[in-house]
Amino acid sequence: MHRRSLIQSLAMLGVAAVGFPLTAQAQARLQIEVWKTPTCGCCKDWVAHLQANGFEVKVNDVSESEKALKRRNLGLNEKYGSCHTAVTQGYVVEGHVPAKDIQRLLREKPRAVGLAAPGMPIGSPGMDGPAYGGHKDAYAVLLVQRDAGAMVYQAY
Repeated sequence: MHRRSLIQSLAMLGVAAVGFPLTAQAQARLQIEVWKTPTCGCCKDWVAHLQANGFEVKVNDVSESEKALKRRNLGLNEKYGSCHTAVTQGYVVEGHVPAKDIQRLLREKPRAVGLAAPGMPIGSPGMDGPAYGGHKDAYAVLLVQRDAGAMVYQAY
């Protein structure tokens, strides 16, 4: 077998040429699409958090009214709103939800609309920069049900 064919075969199996398994991030990055306003700094920071945690992010800069319309069209009640809306694998992700909670959602695949971190909790990803002086608010990531109800998915 030629070296190139061997390397391609190993890559398809998720094994690096040196014989070690590739990380999940190296095998395939998770896709997520985000709608945010163009001037929002905390949204940019949240996108950077997702990228640092294995997500490939497509960003759509939109007006506030376009963002609200997108949220409604995705079936997310306004009471769960925040400063940005995202979609990944058919789930809505609203607000400053940590990447690890999104990854858990995609592993567990519950029957739900998605996840929301309503408002803009200080200390959440994107709301945790030096300007906040290390302050962290208690907050919950909610699993939003199809009937518009929600339950706590992860508390912080």
